[in-house]
Amino acid sequence: MYLKIGKKKIKIEIRTSFWKRLKGYMFVFDPIQVGLCYPKCKSIHTYLMCQRIDVVMTDKNFQILYLYPNLKSEKVIFPKKNVYYTFELPLNCCEKLEVGAKLNVIFDEKEKEMLSIEVLPKVWV
Repeated sequence: MYLKIGKKKIKIEIRTSFWKRLKGYMFVFDPIQVGLCYPKCKSIHTYLMCQRIDVVMTDKNFQILYLYPNLKSEKVIFPKKNVYYTFELPLNCCEKLEVGAKLNVIFDEKEKEMLSIEVLPKVWV
């Protein structure tokens, strides 16, 4: 999966397992080159992160609802209404983005299937 922001093309890793979602960018010392996508994620923390990041929160259609540029360590973004995808991106990726705009997301069929998985409601008998 890739995000196209201006002339930049940023590789995005989809995080679905509990441990990968929890770790995120914690204890990453090398400069961040790859973004992370968290489906069904309305809040994040930046505890134990060694560098600043940009955070973009979107709805199911990748329309930007919230932007958090230059977010430093030891911060919490509490749950936000209508958010479905949260992206943690390398620093300075938010410069050309605006709330209300749509993210330009490029993905292959496998990722498309992974992102479209819906949780089925429980049937009460």
